[in-house]
Amino acid sequence: MRRVGAVDIGTNSVRLLVAEVDGSGREARLQTLDRRMRITRLGQGVDRTRTLAPDAIERTLTVLREYREVLDELGVTRVRATATSAARDSANRDEFFAAVQEQAGIEPELLTGEEEAALSFLGATADLDAPAPYLVVDIGGGSTEFVLGTDAPKDLVSIDVGCVRVTEQFLHGDPPEPEELSNAVAVVRDHLADVERAIPGAADAATLVGLAGTVTTVAAVEMGLLEYDRDKIHHFRLARTAAEEVFRTLATEAAAARAHNPGLEPGRVDVIVGGALVLVTILRVLGFDEVLVSEADILDGLARTA
Repeated sequence: MRRVGAVDIGTNSVRLLVAEVDGSGREARLQTLDRRMRITRLGQGVDRTRTLAPDAIERTLTVLREYREVLDELGVTRVRATATSAARDSANRDEFFAAVQEQAGIEPELLTGEEEAALSFLGATADLDAPAPYLVVDIGGGSTEFVLGTDAPKDLVSIDVGCVRVTEQFLHGDPPEPEELSNAVAVVRDHLADVERAIPGAADAATLVGLAGTVTTVAAVEMGLLEYDRDKIHHFRLARTAAEEVFRTLATEAAAARAHNPGLEPGRVDVIVGGALVLVTILRVLGFDEVLVSEADILDGLARTA
């Protein structure tokens, strides 16, 4: 038994999992001690500038210093921290990584999209009781990962589409103009053609598993959760018709009105339309009637391999 910490430094949020872990890989047993998330928008403007903005770095460092305190208080002996799309795309990531090491005592790993996908698959499917094969889809801020497999990844691909990237590239109106939405859908469809080429059996998977904040938020809005409830969201079956309705509602509201939807965190108000657009386009193009929402994701994969 070991006490481990997993830190996911994403484009939109920074998340922490502290767990007691017995074993490794798919056979590991996890007992969660602490799990938390902070939205820092590290990827703010990266798609345009290819540089991490100073204020985005400082927001992220503030959260990582907080996480360092939690790791120390809980007596964590092994930490695995990873950075994903925003760091991959930025020219100054080495300076950011050095600051993380100096100020939080955490050494980030830069994951490729394929490594990110494999860890997400491990975390989401290790304890999953649902028909296989699985297509695991992780919609992030700057990228989306697709992994097909049963006990292990068989085919996987990462595409440069995510809630922050789509919002910054296309959705400038408040609410977005219909033409902005249709242009964004067209681009996501083009990327999904790459997915179908890379993973020929993607549309034939028995279970579509959806990960990360966009998917869990759309589920929370559909359920009208006044307070976030992980147990209610984990393994909730979100129908495509319900996801479409949530998307239509959010996309036609100005941000001030959108913010009042139960289940929508303040930090996601400006990017949820872009994320929901990615989700419903995936459901439409690949032909799935529902997505199984999972709260187990890359963090759980990191903990199992720490």
